[in-house]
Amino acid sequence: MRRNAILAYVGFMLLMVALGASDAMRGVFMPVFGEHFSLSNSRLSMVITVSYVGNLVFLLFGGRLADREKRKPAFLFAALLWAAALVSYLFTDNYLCLLVGMFFSMGASTLTSTLINVMTSYFFAAAPAAIVSTLFFIQSIGTTASQKLAGAFASGFGSWHGANLIVLLIGVAGILVLLFVRFPDRVVLPDEEGKKYGFLNAAKNRAFPLFVLIFGFYFVAEHSIMNWFVQISTEAYSLTVNQASTYLALFFGGIMVGRLAFAPVIHKIGIKGSILLFGGVALVLYCAGILIGKVALPVLVVSGLSFSILYPTLVMLIQNYYPVNGITTATGLIISTATLFDIGWNAAYGVLIDQLGARGALLLLPAAMALFYLCCVLLARIPQTSYVAK
Repeated sequence: MRRNAILAYVGFMLLMVALGASDAMRGVFMPVFGEHFSLSNSRLSMVITVSYVGNLVFLLFGGRLADREKRKPAFLFAALLWAAALVSYLFTDNYLCLLVGMFFSMGASTLTSTLINVMTSYFFAAAPAAIVSTLFFIQSIGTTASQKLAGAFASGFGSWHGANLIVLLIGVAGILVLLFVRFPDRVVLPDEEGKKYGFLNAAKNRAFPLFVLIFGFYFVAEHSIMNWFVQISTEAYSLTVNQASTYLALFFGGIMVGRLAFAPVIHKIGIKGSILLFGGVALVLYCAGILIGKVALPVLVVSGLSFSILYPTLVMLIQNYYPVNGITTATGLIISTATLFDIGWNAAYGVLIDQLGARGALLLLPAAMALFYLCCVLLARIPQTSYVAK
């Protein structure tokens, strides 16, 4: 069992580095896409919108599949599909092909990382929250490193091919390791034998609408920084791509450091308390960093420390509101439904930048962060049912 857990951790670690880098490079290369394909901000938003449609589709049906079938085939299918999408990036120089690749790479990437998050409780039952934090810390290494390196070398579309080749090699190494890992089968409790837990069961839970709003507003707040900060700051603050990507890398560097440094804090004060504490600090710093302007960009960067534990801890919190045989189904339904926020927001955001200007569009983001925290406070008032170990 110890050898199996070690192999699982190594495989997950390699994949998380690759997935973090894959997700982050899209935002850094947005100016390159715009120049190479002669795209306006409105048309650039399609690159991001299509990727979140992929998230919705993959999480909705992939999460259900993982609860109904054996986990290992479902997991490997998602990981291999992500790798295949990266292969397509290496050999294409076409806008339509880029959109198709974004659909599959981002959808499969999000499903793969979500399955890693959910399955951590089964591989490392003694301290799942701490292990999840370290894995997402490792993912942040990939995110931060790729943002800084890609920003420095993103001189043309050829660099997009090269960056994806490096990420692909790391990801394939992780997949090869996981081929030798024994995955836990879907758990069925004695009183649940013969019962199926579907989307309707998940949606009837009183916590479901708040979870959707929490993830939805969180996605708008964090993903807008990941996807649009380089594009916006080069227009609003006259930064170079390299300067903007440095700020972006520092923001996600804070997320990286925080996920490792704050793991003991999560273990001590609990999942719900951690979300309220770190979410409140993130709200203050994020809003100040955006509303004050260019001089406060360092404050926005520091807010990354507070963002660090929010997403993985929220995903773990879902497990305390749903039965074991429905966790992946519920997680997939919640996050895929919340992805509608990403789809709608990013479809409109490019237009908003063109209409309001880069600075005006940036000022809309603090409202999303405020609504995120309000919903977290409301969720904290709903009693949780402890189906799994915390």
